[in-house]
Amino acid sequence: MNKLKPDMYKRDIYSINYTKLKENGIKYLFFDLDNTIISYSEKDVPNKVIDLFNNLKKMGFKCFIFSNSHYDRLKPFKEKLNIDIYYGSMKPLKKNYKKIINMYDKNKCAFIGDQFMTDVIGAKRNGLYVILVDKIEDNEPIYTKFWRFFEKFILKYYKKKNIFEKRKYYE
Repeated sequence: MNKLKPDMYKRDIYSINYTKLKENGIKYLFFDLDNTIISYSEKDVPNKVIDLFNNLKKMGFKCFIFSNSHYDRLKPFKEKLNIDIYYGSMKPLKKNYKKIINMYDKNKCAFIGDQFMTDVIGAKRNGLYVILVDKIEDNEPIYTKFWRFFEKFILKYYKKKNIFEKRKYYE
């Protein structure tokens, strides 16, 4: 289970040290959308998200959204952020992660998400660098609550073994 620990844990996508990622050879940033970039209830792309992604591009990163959401949910982000999207990704299944590994050097990829069960486990099982962020809001659809139920057991085990604890951020 320790091998499924996130490589970095931060409060949100704005507190990540992207300069350090760049120095460590990361070139490709794959973001989950819901509760990572925006809440489930938001529809539009906030200006602070546009600013962040513009800054990341200026730093030389290629950014993507890799989400289980449908195309219509991701389309505004594709257009306003001018990035590629992977929708209906079926995280944590390996199939779509393998597409990434085949298209990009996995040693230069970082995956950023808010869920252990879908984001962390899916990416770690495929050898990707993983950054966990806290979820933006508690209001989540039923299928996300399903994954959160199982996440509680992992977090409890990790805390007991002194491997990982929520709200104890690290790089």
